[in-house]
Amino acid sequence: MHISYSPASSSRVEGLGGHVKGRKGVRRRAIGLRGGAVLTAFVAAVAVAAPAGAADSPMPLQTSGVWGFDYTGGVLSTVEKAPNGSPYVTNRQISSDGSKAGERDYRGFAGTFASGRHVQEVACDAGRCVPLRGAGNGDVGYFAVDGGKESAQLWLSERSFNGAVEPAVTGGRFVDYTGRYYIYNATSTGKQYVDATQQLRSQDVRLTRSITAASVWGQRLWTPGAGAGTVTAYDLELKRTVETIATGAPCTVKELQAVSRWIYWNCGPTGAAGVYDRVAKRKITVPSGPALVGDGYLVRHDRTAGKLLLTDFHAGTAAAPRQIADLPAGNTADQRRLTWSVDKFGGDIAYVDAAKVVHVVQSGVPSQPLAVIESDVDDDSASAKNDLWASTWQFSKPTAWTLALKDARGRVVRTLTGTGTEVAATWDGKTDAGTYAYNGAYTWALTAKATEGTGTYTQSGRVGLAGARPGHHDLGDYSYGELVTLNSSGALTVHQTKGKGTFDFRSSASGWPAGTTVIPFGDMGADRCAELLVRMPNGELRRYAGTCGGWSYGPGSSHASLGTGWNAYNVLTAPGDLTGDGRTDLLARKASTGDMYLFANNGAGKLRAGVKVGSAWKGYTKIVGAGDLTGDGFGDVLARDTAGSLWRYDGAGDGTLKARVKILSQWGATYNAIVGVGDITGDGRNDLVVRDTAGNLFRNSGLGNGTFAPRVKIGSGWQGYKGLY
Repeated sequence: MHISYSPASSSRVEGLGGHVKGRKGVRRRAIGLRGGAVLTAFVAAVAVAAPAGAADSPMPLQTSGVWGFDYTGGVLSTVEKAPNGSPYVTNRQISSDGSKAGERDYRGFAGTFASGRHVQEVACDAGRCVPLRGAGNGDVGYFAVDGGKESAQLWLSERSFNGAVEPAVTGGRFVDYTGRYYIYNATSTGKQYVDATQQLRSQDVRLTRSITAASVWGQRLWTPGAGAGTVTAYDLELKRTVETIATGAPCTVKELQAVSRWIYWNCGPTGAAGVYDRVAKRKITVPSGPALVGDGYLVRHDRTAGKLLLTDFHAGTAAAPRQIADLPAGNTADQRRLTWSVDKFGGDIAYVDAAKVVHVVQSGVPSQPLAVIESDVDDDSASAKNDLWASTWQFSKPTAWTLALKDARGRVVRTLTGTGTEVAATWDGKTDAGTYAYNGAYTWALTAKATEGTGTYTQSGRVGLAGARPGHHDLGDYSYGELVTLNSSGALTVHQTKGKGTFDFRSSASGWPAGTTVIPFGDMGADRCAELLVRMPNGELRRYAGTCGGWSYGPGSSHASLGTGWNAYNVLTAPGDLTGDGRTDLLARKASTGDMYLFANNGAGKLRAGVKVGSAWKGYTKIVGAGDLTGDGFGDVLARDTAGSLWRYDGAGDGTLKARVKILSQWGATYNAIVGVGDITGDGRNDLVVRDTAGNLFRNSGLGNGTFAPRVKIGSGWQGYKGLY
């Protein structure tokens, strides 16, 4: 469950998100929240409007006070007073060189609500501080207090937090939080709670266990095993132990920190401490005392000396500690994540000094190459209507990433970009221009480059899009073309394909009178289902509502009249989009003159008045709307003349047709049916289907350049159909 509220509102509204079937038997959230359900637990409180963020600021960062502190994934999380004087949990992106802090990005009100609800605080040198735990991707965890009871909140954005049902406890404290996975303890129950934020899908990974040392890196939960020094990794998704290591610790480990290849352990605040290198299988002894681990180093606060000390162990042995900053002893014994913090995601060290100035110090230790520590890649199908494609990757350090989606012809239709340790890529089925892409097969390719240190990560896959823009002749929902036939008994059949160039299954409906003409069309409304136009024998043109399923239609199926008098035209065909508005249009040849007229689709279920776009087309024995044959996005028309030449008229995108181009000579003398059937081969190119006088059915595959491959026979016995459309 995911809770959302508007800071501009005077009261909080909590909505329960709708879910749709996702991959691997789990349920994945469709992006967007549906309101209606109101929670009456601790989250039912008055919201306080967050102020606007400030512009970038130079580092060191001057503040009026800091009452909460963490630094992960290049994101500085603090509790500060905003310009309006109210305290907020605040995120700022820190540049990779530590020289600049980005504008504020809020993660919740940190004061007291009118209801008395407030955030958990602990004693600190600044007085009272909010214990914060950053996830490395901008998410921040802390506890809310209502009626003396605490509940964990995982803030995912300025306006929303994860609303998984957390127990009401006291003495709650986060142990770790990496990406989607978090751990916290509660003294009142004596239990440790492990779970995942439910932002894109619901996961059954919840654990309630006895309190032990614990750390999470990706989806691996690291905890002490049986026997001194033994540590095990439990995979939260696979639900089994996947690794066991002997750290060399002379005790049952009291504290764990898992970072990249390193497992830090200690035997208590003053006991032995070490790091186990999981790659080199090496045990490294490091200084004891409260420490935070980065990628290849650890930092301790030497309160006696008033210094932050860094120990570099990335080369396999612990170097002598070196001073990296002055930080007075203060009054708090353990100031980790109160006055100083270490970015475990290949990053640096941040601290706030006695003058309330925040500093970022680069570690000087080379980080490990970029690696994925956890990912949740969506399945290979998506619907623009109810099941968007949404995938996440959590990286070991910040990246600049690009995810490109290409159609079956290799053309980029959408590019998603971002920065940070997390890639959260969601495709809504739209192009970069903001219009819906065609239904069909797409490939995606992710490239993420480290912005700190080295490393590039790539991954690719496929996704089939439905529920978006129908393709040419697409009466179904996946951009494959459908062939429609009528037989002498009045049965209308929709022949469908699996995308291999043949017709594999069909559905039929009867009752159509002799003299019926069928025009497979496109969407004429807003439901993105292609309609079927039918001219009845009396000259009435009907629009039959699309089903998005490729099912056949009977005369009584849902329809609306588009007027009468259409018997004046002896050709009715749908070429695709001729006007450049993304909608399929209708072409009609007037029988008396041979003139061609364009009836544009108005997008509201009607056709606009006819506009003459050609004169004296009587010399053509076949005129076929073929869809986009050249790849320019506009529909094209094929016409066969009495000499057997096949001509192509390219759509200009302004409602007109360009000058004709001959593509074949002495072609099709035995063909009594020619249909621009759309893509039936799955390559993203529109194809032709023709029938000869012997009833044989052939396919001419479109090449994408306005021409076709040689014919391939795909069926026989088709002479029983009086009409192919």
